[in-house]
Amino acid sequence: MADAPLILLAAGGTGGHLFPAEALGAELLKRGYRVRLVTDARALRYSGLFSPDMIDVVESETVRGRSPLALAKTAALLGMGGLRAFALIGRLKPAAVVGFGGYPTLPPLVAARLRGVPTLIHDANAVMGRANKFLSRGVTAIATSLPGVLDHDPALAVKATLTGTPLRPAILAAAGVPFVPPEPGGPLRLLVVGGSQGARVMADIVPPALERLDAALWPRLVVVQQVREEDMARVRAVYDRLAVNAELQPFFTDLPARLAACHLVVSRSGAGTVAELAAIGRPSILVPLPGAIDQDQFANAGVLEQAAAAIRIVQPEFTPQRLAAEIAALAAAPARLAAMASAARSVGTLDAAARLADLVARVAEV
Repeated sequence: MADAPLILLAAGGTGGHLFPAEALGAELLKRGYRVRLVTDARALRYSGLFSPDMIDVVESETVRGRSPLALAKTAALLGMGGLRAFALIGRLKPAAVVGFGGYPTLPPLVAARLRGVPTLIHDANAVMGRANKFLSRGVTAIATSLPGVLDHDPALAVKATLTGTPLRPAILAAAGVPFVPPEPGGPLRLLVVGGSQGARVMADIVPPALERLDAALWPRLVVVQQVREEDMARVRAVYDRLAVNAELQPFFTDLPARLAACHLVVSRSGAGTVAELAAIGRPSILVPLPGAIDQDQFANAGVLEQAAAAIRIVQPEFTPQRLAAEIAALAAAPARLAAMASAARSVGTLDAAARLADLVARVAEV
């Protein structure tokens, strides 16, 4: 195994970047490659495929402001990370470096190019992220999760291969669970997730929305909701008052199984979330994160909305009244929920890790 080709995976330290890297890493290991992860310190919190001895932490920084001081700090940290990555790649001699987005991918991908190592980036969004956009013209190949992402740029389109988003084994297992629409008068299972930048708005909007539903629907609701610790008491108080069956947690370690068990998801529309909803095939109400420069979550949600698999609500319109109306309409139409689930599944890709591994092999030429 020590003589096997090494593939270096570079990813930002969030689940949306790390989970596809893990899925590709697992596929590459099955094919006899060695893999290592280059990332920032945030990734050390995640447990999964990459044990500590398989992780190299490189300094990086996200652009957090436009002031000269903020830009200078970002440039300095990325420069330090670039020097460390240049030395790391010189020592490890990988056959290829694969980036999954986020600013922590910049130092290793730029260093790989300077070292003459083949490079590939994977972008999971309907609109390419800023870090990947910066890298795109210098990399050997580009993998996309969704069709048409680079149609506007012929120079990049010729380097692009549609692979889909590599999925964790738990998601692939959940994808094998068929969608069973709610029975008339039976439980209606609602999953509410928001992530680090969405749980607060869900705490603000979802409980009062459910309170606006016909009281006859309350006993049918089975709610699983991600709630920040500081919001837990007020969210719990509403559900207790309504006698709604609700499980509230700051984080769910078994989220794939929760997705498979639900009838309807209310969520942000990050790339990973959209890919998992499509793979498992579940109806959703999606609220894109507002304020993003490239509006990637709005575009991601649009993919499922266009397929009639989701309802997209921009945050200014995400009110208790609007959400209550949408949930009430779906609760009264189980056949529509089933059709949405089928539509979601029709745009999912279950073999993305294998497709991306094939592309990595071609780029690495080993």
